[in-house]
Amino acid sequence: MTPKQAYEKAKKLGKRIPNFELTISKNAHSSYWYAKDVMKGKFILAEPSISKDAQFGYLYAKYIIKSRFILSEAAISKNTYWSFCYSKDIVKGRFIIAESTISQDAYWSYNYARDVIKGRFILAELAISKDSYLSYLYAKHVIKGKLPDFMNNQMILNNDECTKDYIKFISKNPDSPNNKI
Repeated sequence: MTPKQAYEKAKKLGKRIPNFELTISKNAHSSYWYAKDVMKGKFILAEPSISKDAQFGYLYAKYIIKSRFILSEAAISKNTYWSFCYSKDIVKGRFIIAESTISQDAYWSYNYARDVIKGRFILAELAISKDSYLSYLYAKHVIKGKLPDFMNNQMILNNDECTKDYIKFISKNPDSPNNKI
């Protein structure tokens, strides 16, 4: 019997089947759903399996243990999306071990700076600078003014619609110390 089949049988019966738990525990997907749907709580035997999967490690932390899942943090930190979600929803702050991963992705870096750090994410500024739209949003919603010089220069060189919006944005507050071009 596969872990999925064992989980489905337990779910259908609506109760734990201790003889199936070792089988279920070998698969992160089946283990998470067994913990959620059948056990309605922690599935200690399956935690090593769940911890190796970024998605199910995050889901287990959020919906089952409702706190940090330290055993899964190494796996979560290797996935940009799940690292962002984990830092925002579980850690509720910076998730330092994931920052080098997050910083490689301009979109998630911008969101991490805006929603988690609530300020500059210097490690990610090079990645963000390669995307005019995200650079504009970073200036507007994170820095709330002129971009750092290298990002500002890149933005001006891009000379696209986002550049025009950026210049219009920083021109609205010419007296702000951050807005001198």
